[in-house]
Formats: sequence, structure tokens, C-alpha cells
Amino acid sequence: MSSEPPVYPGLYLPRTKFQHRYRTHVILFVMTLLTATAAGTSMTLDPNQSRGLTLSLLLGGLWYSIPLLVILGAHEFGHYFYCRKHDVDATLPYFLPFVPILTGTLGAVIRIREAFPSKKALFDIGVAGPIAGFVALIPFLYLGISMSQVAAIPPDAGAIYFGDPMLLKFFSWLHFGPLPEGQDIVLHPMGFAAWWGMLATALNLMPFGQLDGGHIAYAVFGRRASLISLATLSVVILLTFRSTSWISVTVMMVVMAFFLGVRHPRIVDEHEPLDQTRLLIAAIALAIFVVCFTPVPIQTFLPGK
Repeated sequence: MSSEPPVYPGLYLPRTKFQHRYRTHVILFVMTLLTATAAGTSMTLDPNQSRGLTLSLLLGGLWYSIPLLVILGAHEFGHYFYCRKHDVDATLPYFLPFVPILTGTLGAVIRIREAFPSKKALFDIGVAGPIAGFVALIPFLYLGISMSQVAAIPPDAGAIYFGDPMLLKFFSWLHFGPLPEGQDIVLHPMGFAAWWGMLATALNLMPFGQLDGGHIAYAVFGRRASLISLATLSVVILLTFRSTSWISVTVMMVVMAFFLGVRHPRIVDEHEPLDQTRLLIAAIALAIFVVCFTPVPIQTFLPGK
């Protein structure tokens, strides 16, 4: 006598969760490693050197690309592991390659395939990514600054200015002390990887819509989070008048608001308050946002200006 359950025509069994296209993930990761390494290599190029690829240039690129992908991967795997913990179906991280300028990557994402079952699951999955990425970037930031140099800034030289988040200023002060007038830190490629990691962490923690910060704000404040989303969008629009580097972020958030709205999708137990431990973790996430945020991420100065 068979112990197997009968199969009826037209009856479909539930789809197995956490099924992955491993080949796609690996291909995208390798492509992103290549483009990020090329971007890191460009940071170490000497204008007086020949453009041929050398072992030292390749290693210089890896000083940047490997830390950056570790930080991005830690962020996304933080989300993924808590999806597994709460049995919320999700993909492994998709790394996104980009032309080898500035970052050399558009970051990494996971796709969550089903609705959040509870407010606790929403909060845990949302906050796990930024915290994991932040923990991963700290040693790279410290080591990157320790391998950086202080140099005089020519007054008539053109330059790209990268804003100093509070955490970077703190580690710079620990290692170099107060900098003399007219001098700045020439950041090591590993330090740049950590800098991009801080920027990504701060952007994701913005309390807007369905960003990680939007998930956290909704879990803490409920429906009032929509007002926080509107306030956040207003602040980002104002920041574009301070730095044009906010324009792309503003466009993205306006598009999200237009197509998805500023209200977070409802959770069945949205009126259930979070426990004290999660509220403390939310406060830690806010502190991480503060130390990673900079109001002027990138500023270009032309020669003679």
C-alpha cells in the first residue's frame, strides 16, 4: 500500500521557497568584481605612467573592489539571513555591475518574493542589512585610513571633493590628528570602498517609503511613517540646492513616490507595538545613519575656482 499522497489533476503544490539561479548570481558577481576592480585600478593610475595593466595596478584595484563587494554582500546577506529566519521567500544577492567610473557598481539587491508576515519580521529583515553592512565596513575604513596619506592641496588644482561623514572624521582624527590648513587626506582605495559603503548605508537608512529606513520607520511609528516619508523627500529635494550629487537620489525617490506612494504597505499586526529590544536596535540604526551621512557627498571644483 502506497504512503504517497494522491495527486489530483489541476492541483498545484506550493512552490518551494528559496530556490535560486546560482549561475546568474555567480555571473553577475564576477562581472561586478571586474568592473569594480577596473574602477579601483583607475584610482591608482599615475598620469605620468603608461596605461598598460601591471600587477601593481591590478592589486590596487583589488584593494578597492574586494572590500566594496564584502560590504555590499554583508548588507544584502543580512537581509537574506533574516528572510530565512522568518521564512520569507527571497533570492540571494544580485550584484549589479556598472561602467568602471566612480564605484564601478550599482550595488547589490535581493528580491523578496512574498509579503512580510508580521511587523517583527519586517523590522528584523529591514534593519539587518544596514547593520551588517556597517559592521563590515568599520575594519575596512580603519585600515584604509591607516594606509592613506596627508598631502598639500594645490590652490589652483581641480578636484573632486568627497564629503566626510562623522565616522570618517573620527577615524581620521584618531590616526592623523588635526590636519594643518591646506592639507587633506589622500584616501587609500580601501578607504574609498568604506566611504561608498557609508554612503550606501546612509541612503538605505533614510526613513522613506520602502527603503530599509522606511521599513524601520513603519515598524516603529505605524501609519505616521507616511508623514516621515514626505518630510524625508522634502529634505532631499532641498539638499539638491546644496549639492547636485543629490539629484539622482531625488529623482529615484520621486519616482518611487509616484509609482508606489509614500505609504508603506500595511502589515496585519501594524498596531502591535515593538518590544524594547527592537526599539533599542532602531535607535542604533538611527545612530548609524547619523555617523554615515554627509550633506555634500560629492562636489567638483574646477581649476582656479
